[in-house]
Amino acid sequence: MSTTDPSAILDQVQVILMDMFHLTREDVAPEKNLFTDLDLDSLDAIDLAAELGTRTQIRFSNDDLRQIRTIADVVQAILTKQSEQA
Repeated sequence: MSTTDPSAILDQVQVILMDMFHLTREDVAPEKNLFTDLDLDSLDAIDLAAELGTRTQIRFSNDDLRQIRTIADVVQAILTKQSEQA
């Protein structure tokens, strides 16, 4: 993910979620909660963070992960980390 376009990042995050957790496009709307709506657990969140780290070269701290609840939060976290690295 070398883009800073929020909609492009959202699209890529949605594809990753669909691939990793066998979800549909409707399942991965930006407002969906990763835990209550998508039924992910803490290990799933760690797997997701690892995959995002591989694709973005961004390392997410435990504090970063604790603040992420929705798919939109994932996108915002990526944008924030990218701006910190710029």
